[in-house]
Amino acid sequence: MFGIPKEKLKILKSLNDPKKIQLFLNSMPMNLEKSGDTCFSPMTVLDKKVCHCIEGATLAALALRINGQPPLLLDLMASKTDFDHVVAVFKKYGKWGAISKTNHVFLRYREPVYSSIRELAMSYFHEYFDTTGRKSLRSFSAPINLKRFDNLDWMTTKEEIYYIPEYLADVKHSPILNRKQIMYLQKADRMEAKIGKMLEWEE
Repeated sequence: MFGIPKEKLKILKSLNDPKKIQLFLNSMPMNLEKSGDTCFSPMTVLDKKVCHCIEGATLAALALRINGQPPLLLDLMASKTDFDHVVAVFKKYGKWGAISKTNHVFLRYREPVYSSIRELAMSYFHEYFDTTGRKSLRSFSAPINLKRFDNLDWMTTKEEIYYIPEYLADVKHSPILNRKQIMYLQKADRMEAKIGKMLEWEE
């Protein structure tokens, strides 16, 4: 199927539910990019058994596709003081959910209970804050179907796939709040900031 090696296809077929995909990503150490920036392909992630957010999201999207769902990514764009986040999104019982690879407490899996992509994106808003406690989520993309990159062999290559995050950065995003709302935002409180510093995998 899609030219994916048999042993890797077997793994992907076994991930036949979003909850299984999430647990599979959770089992992998965080790619801390100690030797420099990476954007591993799904095949490389399966080989190295390590990933960061977009690497995990792309692998999740491929697992969804192998099991009959569209391979969709959602880009969450932050302010200049923070990092963007990418998740794989799926529908279950008519509602949206998300599969996420993160090293932090808050930006994780979302149950399929959201009626729209905006609702799903907003579920990340309150706890999405930078190192100073400022809430930093600013916009979100529509779901991006990775089929558009089939001609670049994103599913089977072992080359890096930087063209995916580059596309996500350039695609149209819907704003979450206006300038006045940004000025009115309250910082994360002491307990939120303390919990926000917790890491699953030590840097």
